[in-house]
Amino acid sequence: MSNITYELSPSDPAAHLFRVRCRIPEPAAEGQRVSMPAWIPGSYLIRDFAKNIVGIRAGSDGRPVSMQPLDKDSWQCAPCENELLIEYEVYAGDPSVRGAKLDTTKGFFNGTSVFLRVHGREHDECVLSLRPPDTEAAAKWKVATAMTASSVDAQGFGEYRANGYDELVDHPVAMGRFTLGRFTADGVEHEIALFGRHYGDLKRLCSDLKHICEHHIRFFRDKAPFPHYLFIVMVVGEGYGGLEHRASSTLICSRDHLPHSSKPGMNDAYREFLGLCSHEYFHSWNVKRIRPAAFIPFDYQKENYTGLLWVFEGITSYYDDLALLRSGRIDAQSYLELLGQMITRVLRNRGRLRQTVAESSYYAWTKFYKPDENTANAVVSYYSKGALIALGLDLLIRQNTQNTKSLDDVMVELWTRYGRPEVGVEEYGFEELACKTGGESLRGFFDRTVRSTEDLPLDEWLAVCGIKVNLRASESSADKGGKPLAKIPSAEMGITLKEEAGLVRVVHVGEGTAAQKAGVWAGDLIMACNGLKAGLKRIAFELSHAEPGDQFVLHVFRGDELLVFHPVLQAPEITTCYLEVDKDSTPQQNAARAAWLWTG
Repeated sequence: MSNITYELSPSDPAAHLFRVRCRIPEPAAEGQRVSMPAWIPGSYLIRDFAKNIVGIRAGSDGRPVSMQPLDKDSWQCAPCENELLIEYEVYAGDPSVRGAKLDTTKGFFNGTSVFLRVHGREHDECVLSLRPPDTEAAAKWKVATAMTASSVDAQGFGEYRANGYDELVDHPVAMGRFTLGRFTADGVEHEIALFGRHYGDLKRLCSDLKHICEHHIRFFRDKAPFPHYLFIVMVVGEGYGGLEHRASSTLICSRDHLPHSSKPGMNDAYREFLGLCSHEYFHSWNVKRIRPAAFIPFDYQKENYTGLLWVFEGITSYYDDLALLRSGRIDAQSYLELLGQMITRVLRNRGRLRQTVAESSYYAWTKFYKPDENTANAVVSYYSKGALIALGLDLLIRQNTQNTKSLDDVMVELWTRYGRPEVGVEEYGFEELACKTGGESLRGFFDRTVRSTEDLPLDEWLAVCGIKVNLRASESSADKGGKPLAKIPSAEMGITLKEEAGLVRVVHVGEGTAAQKAGVWAGDLIMACNGLKAGLKRIAFELSHAEPGDQFVLHVFRGDELLVFHPVLQAPEITTCYLEVDKDSTPQQNAARAAWLWTG
């Protein structure tokens, strides 16, 4: 059969419209069915991308062909003898990494947002013809994508090819004016395209990413699974996030996240950004090629359920920061600070006592990716708790095998068995492989950590490496943990606050806290605290001079109604963690720590 061809042009940047033409040679004799994906792999939420289609029509040989809607995102075309042409426009107004965005400064899209799936022809080779924008302001736009080019001009516009629909939609495309950096990691060319104004030190960023990428490639003891790789970075005033793809990743960061030539040290923001890059890059193996059986093949029209997201996101979240240490980008103290922050996030989340990570994986579609004011009280993160389960599994395997094996070996075996060629990981496949590597005694580990709401025995796990787990109260909602503090409040209300245009809004109310018992609700605007105009600093000052049992007076607006609440302060929760090396650790503990952190 001939190739399916997609032609895409940023037809009206001011109106945020992409124009798409899909040419289908030899359409199905009974009439061709097409659909737009409802979700994008890597982000487990039904997004209904078809809602952004603005007008859709079909034709053949210059005559119209009827398109009958079958549901919210599928159509049945009437039978036709020759090539079927489907034309439509897509409104691109999503500034995230998950959809499509077009304006007069740049364009970006994921294939799941713009390309129809031709049913029955998913494995046919696809040709994408990218057209340049027809505006003077966009005359100098260039293209950034990891898709295989077959015939493009100097700016990257022209023809690209993909071996089937899955590959077509797994290569995001960005266009506009950008800064481009290049480096080679383990013989593979890498690029980083920075869109938006920035003052980043591109030379340093490329150098740091080179070390991180080389570490990940060598981690799997194999050559890279892609011929080249691209980081697409949208630099904004405030923002953070990323999404993985088979040979690229799309990232959003603030300008402060990038390194600056006048500040050579490793600040917290740049460390965080490198961790994000590391996370999405590790996904090139773990979830893009090593996939749960439930994702082979992807069903783009509905939820794809698995209990293994803790494996694919949690284990990736464990190795992302660990790679910064092992590649020499940060030191051990900095890594332990990051690990302490991870533990803090889990302990502060009361949902850990209500939901297991296995359940969280299933309910990602309806709970984790649809957070509300009660999410922290009801849901556990398979990212954060999954990372801590990976930590425990790694340390226990090392202990059981006298440091001859580790979680690293499990991941390599997982790659060998499931990643090449791609074979779906069964629901208990990872556990079987871990027990094969670390011993049958691990079987109870998964019941206690993955399928239970028990708190993880972090003290026990880390003691083997001579690391002490310290817990304290939080200084404020901005306190991420990871560090000791000289002074902390002795009382708290149990709320998370945010200042908006000089007003203090309640973002979250903890379960069983003083604020909840008094009747304070997320969304309330605090106007006064103890008779004084409310502000974050004022409330923090009042708390710093209070004791458990003291009564606060809060005047709040709920909607347009003024209410008064009298929370009785409680002792603060001791859920903020920081780690430190035990000064009295034994040579055996020191050796275990060095083997784990690669500091020996």
